[in-house]
Amino acid sequence: MRISTASILAVASTAAATSAFTPTHLSGNALVSRSTSVKSRSISISTLTSSSALSSTTNPISSDPAIQELYKRKPRPEYIPGHIPDPDYVRIFDTTLRDGEQSPGATLTSSEKLEIARNLAKLGVDVIEAGFPIASPDDFIAVKQIADIVGNEVFEDGYVPVIAGLSRANEKDIARAWDAVKGAVRPRIHTFIATSDIHMKSKLNKTPDQVVEIAVNAVTFAKSLGCNDIEFSPEDAGRSDPEFLYRVLGEVIKAGATTLNIPDTTGWNMPWEFGELIKKLRENV
Repeated sequence: MRISTASILAVASTAAATSAFTPTHLSGNALVSRSTSVKSRSISISTLTSSSALSSTTNPISSDPAIQELYKRKPRPEYIPGHIPDPDYVRIFDTTLRDGEQSPGATLTSSEKLEIARNLAKLGVDVIEAGFPIASPDDFIAVKQIADIVGNEVFEDGYVPVIAGLSRANEKDIARAWDAVKGAVRPRIHTFIATSDIHMKSKLNKTPDQVVEIAVNAVTFAKSLGCNDIEFSPEDAGRSDPEFLYRVLGEVIKAGATTLNIPDTTGWNMPWEFGELIKKLRENV
């Protein structure tokens, strides 16, 4: 099974997209690139919280048709886990609310996270990683709130963001993540385990065979809960043996993973080195 069977993920800390569409419940209508963890520099997202502010379809930013066209959301392919019908379309995965919050001084309240998530949805971000539900009761509540609210705010064009929760590769974490995100229209579990030699030996104290088994069991368990959108990350992929990556990624795809997140966790690789790794993965998985 080739790597194209699963999506290769591009991760960003903030999204750059335009949209003038409004969630229908607010508008009054009835209804591989390098994976990065940008440490929450500055989030220049305008604060839009009221239904009148979000109703930009009825209150255009400009009377100029050319300007209005810039703010119109472009058609996007149907969302299918593990498959992008349009080969030229790039799905945006935003981890501001999870990895971005790890920066010193970047702690957010639940209401702030909800506000940011709503603005990310207005920008048209495909996948919002809302947090790490097992990390604390507050993080669980924040992720669940985003899944239950933003994850159900369907826009006029049918768009609704995927809401992802992060978990380590164990059943307790995964179950907690699922409990947090399952209320969304499009819930996703993102699970990970380290695959570099130094991390497997020094951090996990596991053999490569054990790591493969843990990864497969994690994806299998997530699928057994009813989740059909499962993201897997080989932590520290940038320092991992490519042959081992081919093996572990191939096995998690067989187990049901639909998205592969390839992170250079420690910032080890130069861009051209990471590009070569992605090329090899596409050719060998």
